[in-house]
Amino acid sequence: MDSNEVNKLLAGLLGTCFVVFSVGLVSDALFASPAPEKPGFAIEATEPAEGGPAAPAEAAKPIADLLATANVEQGAAVFKKCQACHSGEKGGPNKVGPDLWDLIDRPVAVHEGFAYSAGMKEFAKGGAEKWTYDNLNHFITSPKKFIKGTAMGFAGLPKDEDRANVIAYLRTLSDSPKPLPAPGAAADATAPAKPAEGAAPAAPAPAKPAEGAAPAEPAK
Repeated sequence: MDSNEVNKLLAGLLGTCFVVFSVGLVSDALFASPAPEKPGFAIEATEPAEGGPAAPAEAAKPIADLLATANVEQGAAVFKKCQACHSGEKGGPNKVGPDLWDLIDRPVAVHEGFAYSAGMKEFAKGGAEKWTYDNLNHFITSPKKFIKGTAMGFAGLPKDEDRANVIAYLRTLSDSPKPLPAPGAAADATAPAKPAEGAAPAAPAPAKPAEGAAPAEPAK
C-alpha cells in the first residue's frame, strides 16, 4: 500500500470523527433541558398534629323532637325494608323476626311463639324493659351496637328522619296508639325551675354554724 492510500484512509477516519463529534455538540445544544430555578407546583401536605383534640361528636337529637315532625306515610315506605323479616298485622305471623303489631311500650322479648336470642333476653331483664320510643330509636340506629348478641342482621337506619318516620308508622299499628312524647320533655325535666313572672326571688337558706362553734348570742 503506497503513502497516498494511507493518507486517504487517515483523512477519512478523521473526517468521520469530526462529523460525529459535531453532531453530538449540536444535539446537546438542541435538546438540553436545564433544571428550573423554582418548581412549577409546590405541593405541601399538612400532617395532623399528634395527640390533638378530636372534633366533638354532634349531639344526638331526642326522639321526642324528631317525632314532632315525623311523616307516617314516609314511615310506611321505610317499613317495607322491615317486611322481609317482620309482619305488622294484628295476629300476624312471626317470620325471621317477631310480629310488630302493638310494639310501642310492649315488654321486650315476650311476644308469644318467637325464639329470642340470648342477647335480647338479657336486655329484656325478664320483661322489665319495654320498647319505648327511646329504646326503639337507639335499637333501629344500630341493632348490634345497642343490644350486644342480638340475632337481628339489619344494619340500621342512620338517618334521623327515616327512624322517626318508621317509629311514627309503628305507633299506628295498634288498636290504641300510645301518646307521642312531648318535644323537649326530657330537656325540660332536668332544667331548673324558673320563678313565676313578678314573683319575689326565694330567700337564701340561713347559713349553718361551723361544727363545734358556739351558737350566736341572741340580740338584746
